[in-house]
Amino acid sequence: MDTTIQLNQKNLSQITDRIPGPTYTRKVLKSGMVHIGVGGFHRAHQAFYTHKFQEKYNAPQWGICGIGLREGDRKIHDVLKKQDGLYTLIVKHPDGKIAPTVIGSISDFLLGVDNPMLVIERMADPATKIVSLTITEGGYNFNPSTGEFDFDNPDIQHELKYPHSPKTVYGYLTAALKKRQEAKLPAFTIMSCDNIQHNGDVAREMLLSFAKQQNAALAEWIEREVCFPNSMVDRITPVTTQSDIDYLAKTYGIKDEWPVTCEPFLQWVIEDSFSDGRPELEKVGVQFVPDVKPYEKMKLRLLNAGHSVLGLLGALHGHKTINACMEDNTFVSYLRTFMDKEATPVLDEVKGIDLNEYKDSLQARFANPNIKDSVSRICSESSAKLPKFLIATLEENLAAGRSIKYATLVIAAWCHYSDKQADKDGQPLEIIDAMRNELHEAAVKTTSDPLAFIKQESLFGNLAKNKRFTDLYSVMVQKIYKDANIKKYMQDML
Repeated sequence: MDTTIQLNQKNLSQITDRIPGPTYTRKVLKSGMVHIGVGGFHRAHQAFYTHKFQEKYNAPQWGICGIGLREGDRKIHDVLKKQDGLYTLIVKHPDGKIAPTVIGSISDFLLGVDNPMLVIERMADPATKIVSLTITEGGYNFNPSTGEFDFDNPDIQHELKYPHSPKTVYGYLTAALKKRQEAKLPAFTIMSCDNIQHNGDVAREMLLSFAKQQNAALAEWIEREVCFPNSMVDRITPVTTQSDIDYLAKTYGIKDEWPVTCEPFLQWVIEDSFSDGRPELEKVGVQFVPDVKPYEKMKLRLLNAGHSVLGLLGALHGHKTINACMEDNTFVSYLRTFMDKEATPVLDEVKGIDLNEYKDSLQARFANPNIKDSVSRICSESSAKLPKFLIATLEENLAAGRSIKYATLVIAAWCHYSDKQADKDGQPLEIIDAMRNELHEAAVKTTSDPLAFIKQESLFGNLAKNKRFTDLYSVMVQKIYKDANIKKYMQDML
């Protein structure tokens, strides 16, 4: 007999006898923020900060309405609807302490594929002050090499012809902003929370590119009225596993169909530029600054690139999780050498940050034995991530005549990973990438043309024409194809 209590509003008083939960009155929450892309990260980060703010300051105008635009968002929509927007955040500390809390800041969830107009109306509602985004790097629809908006996307072509039938974030945003403009309402802020350098600037440039093609007058209004603050977001949030669900059921008797796990570390640095007001999140630890760029570059080039270094090299070696990589001294030394010799030299001055202490903290976070972040998650969508996190660093170091060998080995490993899709022992790897087929097709040509993989200009730009890089890359990739013992080559470089 199942004696677990289903997580929902009706059962909340029973559940909060067992673990902490919202003490504010959720039924009066209004959707001051609409968030597109309700995944684990949003629920461990922005929604958690908002929950903390509600706990301390009881600000009902700053609830969150979650939005899913794709069919793939149906599962999280259905779970959160069933649970009245409630979910458990499980914070896993390095010392083994586990701290679960029920989060209540998501007051509603709408699914665009079912009713696009309902989503547009919610964004256009005067109560909505901020539309925030976690749509992943790929969701911004730009060419990773040129940075230009991709008008060849069939969904974009559809939206330009049929503006009342949106499919992408751009169609929804322009439709909602058009309603605001026509009603003479203030524009809402568009706030990117994605791991893209200058994420607000990118969101602005892409939306304006789209809007200028769809409605030039609206584009002018957006350019004048809408704020797009840049932000730096940080909290390691692995994919939820069945064991996380089972842990809540067995330890606390709580049935939560989609909890979220995360590390204790939490950071959000954001430019204080908003169109129509914002919650006072500085009261719960958010840093509002005039210019976020040095902070985001530090995070992207150290944390995100560092993750990819461990992920791709670790996948080829056969490590399954990031903390397993950090239990291997070769990987620890390689990561730190990459960060010191190649990532740190490209950074700007970051006020208030000791970079050595920051790098030490990253190593400790990556090594957290209770997070067990899978290398497959870290390697997912590498085609969207690496141009911004790693290849940009490599290009800057090339231009300055500095070290490039540590990043170059990662690119060579990525080629082998994309081709063989297996580790050094032949065990299959889970490849999750929108460009999986293109990456594989380019990589399989490596045996006849060592530069075939890096000739993908959409990812690598003109790197295939740089002799210093190609000489080094050719040697490395041919070594890996001869013997995939990546750890041996890492040791040789240290």
